[in-house]
Amino acid sequence: MNVTVQESQLETIYVNALLYVETWLSDALEHLLITTLVYVIVCLCLYRWIFRPLVPVLRSAHFPARHRRILFVLAHPDDECMFFGPTILSLCQRDNCQVFLLCLSIGDHEQQGLVRREELFRSCQVLKIPPENVTIMNLTELPDDPNVEWKVPTIARLIEQTIEALDIEALITFDRDGVSQHPNHIAIFYAASSLCLTGIMPNSCKFYALESTNLLRKYMLVLDLPITLLLSRHWFVLPWHERKIVVRAMLEHKSQLVWFRKLYILLSRYMLMNSLRELNVSDLELEMQLDDS
Repeated sequence: MNVTVQESQLETIYVNALLYVETWLSDALEHLLITTLVYVIVCLCLYRWIFRPLVPVLRSAHFPARHRRILFVLAHPDDECMFFGPTILSLCQRDNCQVFLLCLSIGDHEQQGLVRREELFRSCQVLKIPPENVTIMNLTELPDDPNVEWKVPTIARLIEQTIEALDIEALITFDRDGVSQHPNHIAIFYAASSLCLTGIMPNSCKFYALESTNLLRKYMLVLDLPITLLLSRHWFVLPWHERKIVVRAMLEHKSQLVWFRKLYILLSRYMLMNSLRELNVSDLELEMQLDDS
């Protein structure tokens, strides 16, 4: 008799526990859905609001207007629109602003270098970069190959020569993570950093790095907007009709439009917004210390 009572009590406890867990999961899921919906609405409202005429707090976070001659240093054809599209398009629309592009390879990893070279020029035309402002290198020391280490001194020399020849006021390239962890991207960051750390880069030329994000933020599209505005000082966000221009530029790279890049075009924040970080000598010294550790 006692055994039967104990079994009945255990069964009651088990059923109550299941009901509690089921109720808790149901409430948690409901709260999650509500929170997600509210966050999406906030993102969409914020995205719409920042393009209203008078938003001085947000507008002050934009890239400094004093830079008139700006150089982008890239590793491959398609980097310009795949990663830097919002920044390039926004700067090309400024009055008295000259945008220059230095691409360090023709993208010949799959023996399509000549095709990719022409695709780059067509993409730049869509982004409003004059063809005479585009320089594409094809050096045996800098092949389009993630398995080949690009020599930092070689890249640094090319960047230095270009800055001097074009009287560049702002240099923009990848940060130490290279957005996609591509070693060619990362090598450019270290080359530009070496110019700053050794004092070779003119004081009149500022160094900006495109901020890399984690994988989740990378594919949040407009949902990353509040995080970008909170964490970044310099940013570019395109209205939706201008995002279509960046997409058109990317579509000029027909040789690269495999399925996962089409997914990237659809979801990546880098097709809609960029955030930049200005780096000075003390910042770069800290970056190098982190690498050493």
